[in-house]
Amino acid sequence: MLVSMHPEELRETMEALGCTTQSALAAAIGVDRSTISLWLDGRVGVPRPVSKLLRLMRAL
Repeated sequence: MLVSMHPEELRETMEALGCTTQSALAAAIGVDRSTISLWLDGRVGVPRPVSKLLRLMRAL
């Protein structure tokens, strides 16, 4: 699966959405908190469908 969001953009998106913790973002999009941690550390890329969802949430 292609990655289309880098950790910096994910951090900015979290802030824009008002998600002050990894747990808050995880609950908002239905993934485990450890997944958010992997994405923020750049160890695993944010999947393209998730990055699209986050961009849509940010735009609203």
